[in-house]
Amino acid sequence: MDGEAQTISRVAEEDVLRANTYSFIARLLARPLDASALDVTAGLRGDGSEFGSALGELGNVARSSTLDTVVQEYSDLFEAVGEPELTPYASFYLTGFLYEEPLAQLRQDMAALGVARADSVSEPEDHIASLFEIMYGIIIGAFGEPEPLSRQRTFFDEHIGSWAARFFSDLETSPTSVFYAPVGKAGRIFLDIEKQAFEMAG
Repeated sequence: MDGEAQTISRVAEEDVLRANTYSFIARLLARPLDASALDVTAGLRGDGSEFGSALGELGNVARSSTLDTVVQEYSDLFEAVGEPELTPYASFYLTGFLYEEPLAQLRQDMAALGVARADSVSEPEDHIASLFEIMYGIIIGAFGEPEPLSRQRTFFDEHIGSWAARFFSDLETSPTSVFYAPVGKAGRIFLDIEKQAFEMAG
């Protein structure tokens, strides 16, 4: 096994599942889907839980969607010329502008965690997908050793919990969203599960 796989093998199963959920949602929001990602999403079946039901809805929509329509929907939501319908950045949701104090604070915390910005990424680091990828990394130890639950909670509270539920609600209810409506629903429910779990852990 490579280093990351060896580290994951030492992480509790429920935490690996949490991390993988962060990573999956990040992939849906980081960039337009490709055929492989759409196929994976179409394989979702869900279960009887609220979150499982949202994943089941997402799988149903994926199975009835074409790649072209999903890619176009992503463009309409996030990449429109001028002002896109949704701007999935912490700074924007918290201040109304990009490149504001929340991004500066995030960069400080990333440095403290040993998280470096990828050279291939040109967008600000406070994009929702980037934040979810960081959560994945600190849970499974992609940046060193897995971070304890207390530090996971601190990062979550400071950089995700303060705004991301509003973004996912906006995504869920957007008139443009078809494929991405259940993405918003699943993200919103998942954040609520995480928040409750952190609170129960004390």
